[in-house]
Formats: sequence, structure tokens, C-alpha cells
Amino acid sequence: MSEAKTAADYRQIAARLKLPSQAFIDGEWRTAASGKTFDNVNPATGEILGAVAHCDAADVDVAVKAARRAFEDGVWSRRAPEERKAVLLRLADLVRAHAEDLAVMESLDSGKTIRDCLNEIGGEVPTFFQWYGELIDKTFGKVAPTGENAVAMIVKEPVGVVGLVLPWNFPLLMAAWKLAPALAAGCSVVLKPAEQTPLTALRLAELAIEAGLPPGVLNVAPGFGETAGQAVGRHMDIDSVSFTGSTEVGACFLKYAGESNLKHIGLEMGGKSPFIVLDDADINDALVASAVNAAFWNGGQNCSANMRQIVDRRVKDAFLDRVMAKAKSLVVGDPLDPATDMGAMITAEHRARVLSYIAAGKSEGARLLMGGGARAGKGYFVEPTVFDGLEPRMRIAREEIFGPVLGVISVGGEDEALKVAKDTDYGLHATVFTRDIDKALRLARRLPVGTVAVNGFTEGNVATPFGGYRRSGSLARDKGAEALEQYLQDKTIWINVG
Repeated sequence: MSEAKTAADYRQIAARLKLPSQAFIDGEWRTAASGKTFDNVNPATGEILGAVAHCDAADVDVAVKAARRAFEDGVWSRRAPEERKAVLLRLADLVRAHAEDLAVMESLDSGKTIRDCLNEIGGEVPTFFQWYGELIDKTFGKVAPTGENAVAMIVKEPVGVVGLVLPWNFPLLMAAWKLAPALAAGCSVVLKPAEQTPLTALRLAELAIEAGLPPGVLNVAPGFGETAGQAVGRHMDIDSVSFTGSTEVGACFLKYAGESNLKHIGLEMGGKSPFIVLDDADINDALVASAVNAAFWNGGQNCSANMRQIVDRRVKDAFLDRVMAKAKSLVVGDPLDPATDMGAMITAEHRARVLSYIAAGKSEGARLLMGGGARAGKGYFVEPTVFDGLEPRMRIAREEIFGPVLGVISVGGEDEALKVAKDTDYGLHATVFTRDIDKALRLARRLPVGTVAVNGFTEGNVATPFGGYRRSGSLARDKGAEALEQYLQDKTIWINVG
């Protein structure tokens, strides 16, 4: 077993990293057609890491042409399933081999803790490429029942050129969530990473070529939402877009599709997810760890964050005492230090947005129990914050904060907990704690959300689909075999016999 690394070790790795700065199109590094760049900023220090190519519609068009050529040539789309599988398995191995460098790169780029980055990039990301690689030669079409004078086959075909538009909170993991099934399906891809976190997606494209992916099959065009993102959404030769991000921007992609070629849009968007604690729940270490993790994991910058914690008033005081003690123990600081539990907000603007919600909570009458401020010094840090006395009408109980804020709403019983939990425009995730399996199943079935976790905060694993109801998403899903449906289309082949 290798010796555990220290913050100094990770800073040494950071110092030797060569950070990508150009777009990756048709198997090559390229500057933006306009020559423009944008600054890539380290959220933990406010320092500029470098300048990255600022792609716009012209660059997206070049990337789409490369993707379309590769798709029509069949170098990937018609390649034998076992050969595509081998490439994705090699890519999984390459991600594992370079996991430490990728994790440090992502920590610098996003302000995420090195522990989270190592866990995601060393474990989850390669798992996605391996899992979907293994699925390639285990996905079958169907033969429909007919009379003896015909054979009717229903086959699955790749949808074509897809646009993948990523968020900044889990940069490489979200790339893997979308890219692995898209490539497994045989599609060609134009990937637009978030402008705040472009680095690891660019490095992944280089590793994909090393793994054997043909040029043009994966193209990465960094840029802003209103330039590169909108160009992907409006492009007439992109067949489908999968987007993860805010509900407001997701609505823009539906508009872009309607005003262009009616491309299919898969959406995974925001949430205001409830964490329900019934009166029979054990207020033990596991529950408390889940409550704190649900609100403060990744600084609360998580679409499925359970900051809206709905707790039966008979156990609320015991719950709050233990949650407060756990939250106060969280170490906020240098993301490259393995001792750090919570890193930085992604930008100064986002930090200001989170602080404005905290101020709104206080002005609306919620009781601030701890935190509530920005950490002094460099970087964009916000203290872990806990409110009691939330009311369902308050903004902090209704709107997505996307920051380290935990708020408690007191209820009296299962029915009131369900009523409060359902009182939202979103429907992404929920957590339920109870010792009564009947109550757990009853709530799970009645909560209008895409994922319900019982007696532990989790989003499931690679095999379980993830997505939302209501304003949290479309019928498309990431993860699981269901994710392939975004990137495949059904074709009927009817053969008359005799």
C-alpha cells in the first residue's frame, strides 16, 4: 500500500502539471477560430491558472463537422461491438492510471476537495467507462411477432451526433455519466464543459485518443453558455443534446431545439430535495453523517443536496444537537489538503449568491444557529450554515441555494412530512429515515422524485438511473441501462417472406 500523501505532496503534483489550454477537435489541439481566450481561475485562491480557448459558434461548427464525418464514415458507429468495448475498457484503465494527476487538476479547477476528487476520478469515473463498455455487446434488439409471411426486426441504432453540455460541480464525473453511454451507443460527440471547469474534460479527450477512439468521435469545445453552449443547442446538425445544469438554462435548450431542428433534449436540472426524519428514526451516527453530508457535500453545490431537512418535532432537538456538533467539526479550507472536508464555492459571484440567500433566510425569520458568513482571506469560501425554524413559504425553503446551507422544518407526523416534502416545483431526490419499512415504502411511492434513498443519503450507483420529475428534468435519465436510451433510436425492419 502506498504511503498517504500530504497537502505538500499534492502541491508538488500541481506544480508539475501541464494544464490544457486549447480546444480538442478532430483529434487535435486547436486555438479558437477567433483567437479569444478566457481566464481559468482557481476558486480556492482566486488566482488565474491559465487562459483557455474561448470557443464560439464557428468552433462548434468545426467540431460538429468532424463528428458528423466520423459518424457517417462508420469508424466508430459501425465498428464491431467488441472493438468499441475494448476501447472503453482501455480508457477506463487510462483514467485509473492518471487518476491522481486528474484529481489534482480538478481540485485546482473547481475548488473541490482532493479527497472527493480522488474518490470520484479514481473510482467512479473509470467504473462508468468500464460498465458501459461491458454493456455494448449485451444490448439486444427484438423480433416482433408476425405471420409466416414476414419477419419484423426492431433494432437499436445510434442517434448520430450528440451534444453534451456539462455542469461545473462534478466536472469529470458528469462527463463520464454522459460520455460513456453516448460512446457505447456508437454516437459521435461534441462536449461543452462548463467554462468554470474545462480542464479535466480536455485531458480526458486526449486519453480517449490514446485508448483508440478515432479522431472526430470526441470533440471538446470549451466556452461560455451564451457562445459555445447556445451554438450546441441551436446547431442544425446535432441530433440530440444531454444537458445537466440549472432549470433556467435547461429551458433555454428546449427553446433552442424548437427554433432549430427539433433535436431531442435530455435534461437533468436543479432540485430542492427533502431529507425526512420521522419520529421513530434512530438519531445515531449514521443518520447524522447522512444529514450533514446531504447538505454540505461538495459545499452544497450538488443538484440533489438535501438542505431542506424535514424533521418530526419529537426528535428535532436531539437531531439538531448532533447535527450541529458534526457540522462544527467540518474543516473548511485548502482543497489540496487531505484533512479538508469542504472546499470553495466555484466563483466570487456564486459565493455572493449563496450569502444573499443566507441573508434572506435571516430577514424572513429563520433562526441562524451557526455559520452564515464568508471565510476571510483568499478564495471563495462560505462557512457551513445551519438554520432552524424554516417555514415552507420562505425563499431558502423553496429556491435552490447551491451552497452549504442546512435548514430544518419541524413537522408532526408522516402525513405532514409528506405534504411539506411535496410542496416544491422540483422533484429530483429525497431521503427518508424511519425504522418502519411500511412507512418507508409508503413515502417512497408517494414522493414525486426520481430517486428516493431510505436510511442513508445516496444517489445510487452506476446501475441505477438518475434524473428528476417536474422542473428537475425530462424523461431522459443518466446512469443505468436507461441512459443508453438518450443515445439510441429504434428502427423497424419489416421483411416480406415468400
